[in-house]
Amino acid sequence: MNVEPTIQAELLKLAAVDAELTRIAHRRTVLPEQQEVARLEAERNAHKDAAVAVQIVLDDLDRDIRKLEGEVDAVRKREERDKSMLTAGSVNAKQLSELQHELGSLERRRSVLEDELLEVMERREASEDDYQHAGARLSKTEEELTLAQDRRGEAVADLDVAQQRCDSDRTGLVREFPADLLAIYDRQVRQHGVGAALLQARRCGACRIELDRGEIARIAKTEPNVVVRCPECSAILVRTKESGL
Repeated sequence: MNVEPTIQAELLKLAAVDAELTRIAHRRTVLPEQQEVARLEAERNAHKDAAVAVQIVLDDLDRDIRKLEGEVDAVRKREERDKSMLTAGSVNAKQLSELQHELGSLERRRSVLEDELLEVMERREASEDDYQHAGARLSKTEEELTLAQDRRGEAVADLDVAQQRCDSDRTGLVREFPADLLAIYDRQVRQHGVGAALLQARRCGACRIELDRGEIARIAKTEPNVVVRCPECSAILVRTKESGL
């Protein structure tokens, strides 16, 4: 294929733009800002799970407290009823003995229930502290996540601007090349990543391999308008004064 040397030289500009597009695409996948967002999202989810777990404990303790309070209230009402009957003096000796015995049992039962209630309420207070701490950690992480998302947005916006500039430059460049040359270049990019590179001294700028003297001699004898390719990686070799031919 024959192409004017000046047009071949423009392939270096196109290759530089494509290399920058590749770097931009790679940076999108390894953005430190995205990695920080992912870390904070995982941390936030862990704090959410911890808060939910403590909330479940609190709900269970609240249910236990209501149950115990109900039992204490029922025992207290039974005590009040028995005391009222004793005060009224309307019971016989046998009933009096039974009421006194029952009152003793009720007082012991109420004491046990109140101790249990106190223990559960203390556990609830500790769990409430845990819940508050979990909520504070969650709030702090969510604030950090918001800031990290803002930083990621700025970084992505910068990449978008850079990509738009490169896309515009590429659109302008490709108009300069014959369709068959551009087809070879694009196919080489798809297969090997680099479509064209400078032949600098004896080294291919794409694969960085130094060509043997026989190959260099062959290229030196080739007319400047003939498109030559690297025997190692097949990239289009652009010859300039730096090629030393």
